[in-house]
Amino acid sequence: MAYEVVVIGGGPSGIMAAIGAAEQGAKVLLIEKGNKLGRKLAISGGGRCNVTNRLPVDEIIKHIPGNGRFLYSAFSEFNNEDIIRFFERLGVQLKEEDHGRMFPVSDNAQSVVQALVNELRRLHVEIRLNTPVADVEYEQGKAVGVTLKSGEFIGAKAVVVAVGGKSVPQTGSTGDGYAWAEKAGHTITELFPTEVPITSNEPFIQERTLQGLSLRDVALSVLKPNGKPIITHQMDMLFTHFGISGPAALRCSQFVVKALKKYGTNSVMMSIDALPEQNQEELFQQIANACKAEPKKAIKNVIKGLLPERYMLFLLERSNIEPQTPAGMVAHEKIRTFVHQCKQFTFHVHGTLPLEKAFVTGGGVSVKEIHPKKMASKWMEGLYFCGEILDIHGYTGGYNITAALVTGRLAGVNAALHAMSFRT
Repeated sequence: MAYEVVVIGGGPSGIMAAIGAAEQGAKVLLIEKGNKLGRKLAISGGGRCNVTNRLPVDEIIKHIPGNGRFLYSAFSEFNNEDIIRFFERLGVQLKEEDHGRMFPVSDNAQSVVQALVNELRRLHVEIRLNTPVADVEYEQGKAVGVTLKSGEFIGAKAVVVAVGGKSVPQTGSTGDGYAWAEKAGHTITELFPTEVPITSNEPFIQERTLQGLSLRDVALSVLKPNGKPIITHQMDMLFTHFGISGPAALRCSQFVVKALKKYGTNSVMMSIDALPEQNQEELFQQIANACKAEPKKAIKNVIKGLLPERYMLFLLERSNIEPQTPAGMVAHEKIRTFVHQCKQFTFHVHGTLPLEKAFVTGGGVSVKEIHPKKMASKWMEGLYFCGEILDIHGYTGGYNITAALVTGRLAGVNAALHAMSFRT
C-alpha cells in the first residue's frame, strides 16, 4: 500500500501534521504504536489540556529557553493565535487563565483529543493504532517509506517523524525516533530531563521536615558557586520527600542539570526568597517594631501570618530562635538572621529525577539541520521532523504544546506539498 505522506506518532505534533497534510489534499497515513491517539494531550494541564498560550510571540519564545528562537520563522507561518482559531473552528471553545494559558471551556482534555480525531476522520486520514514502526527507509538521499515491526513495508513520498522525546514513556515516547534521524545523517544533541522535580540530600529533606508544604509565589533561584543567581523563577513550589517540585522548581530544573555539568560538582546551591515583594530592611523594621509593640507575646505569635506556619517555625529554628520566646527578648541580630532566612534560605540540591519522570525532554534532533519554515531535513529529501523529537524545549504553561502544534502543522503541510509535486 502506498501513501503520499506517512506520519509516525499520534501525539499533538503528529495529529497536527496529519491534519495539515490532509488539508492539502494528500493521501495520508497516521501510524501510532499505542492503542489510542493523543495520550500525552489527555494528561496535559492536569487532565484539562493546556492547548496553547496567548502571550505575544516574543514572550512565548522567551518561555522556550531551548532553541525558542528557531521558531520565529515557524510562527510567521502559523502561530498561537492560529492554534486558537484552529480549535475554535473544530468546535473546541477556549478560555484564558493566568499567564496566558489557554484551556478548553469544558476543562476536559478528552474533548480536545476527540475534536482532533473527528477532524482526522473528516479529512479521510487513515489511522493505524497498535502499529510500531521498526525503521524509516531511505534510498538515494530520499525518504521512501517505513518498515513496520511486523515486517510490512509502507511506501511514501514523504515521512513525518513525530514520535516525541524520552519523557513520560507511559504515553509512548520512548526515544524511538533518534536512531531514524541519525541514520539520515542528523546530529542528536545530548538528551537531559527538563521540567522535572529536583532532588536534594539535605537532612531537612531526607527527614521530611517540610514534606508536603507548598510555598506560594516565592522567588526560587539556582546559584553559581559565587552565590550569584543563574536563574530566578517567581511561582509556587512544593517540598517533597526527595527534594522540591511545583512550577518554580520545574522551571529551575534544567538550570540545575546544566550547572552540575558546567561546574563539575555533585551539588549546586538554590535559594528561596519567601517574600519577594519586600526588601530585607523593610522586613527587619516591620518585625522589630512588632516585637517592640508586643514584647510579652511569643515571637511566633507576633510574626504569625508572615509565612506559612510550618515554614516560619522551620526558619525560626534555623535562626536559633525558640518560637515561644517573648518577642521583647529576641536580640536584633537574631531577627536579622531570621529576616535573611526569609529572603534567602539556601540549601544544596544534587540533581533531578530521571528523564522518564520529566515532563519534557531537553536535547534532540539538532535544529541547525532543519529548515525552519518547513521542518524539512536538510540532509534527506522528503523527511520531516516535528514536536519533542526536535531539540526545542520550553517551560510548562502551554509552551511545549504550542511548539509541537506549530512544528507539526508546518511539517505536515510541507510534506504534502513535497509529496504531491510527484503527481503526474
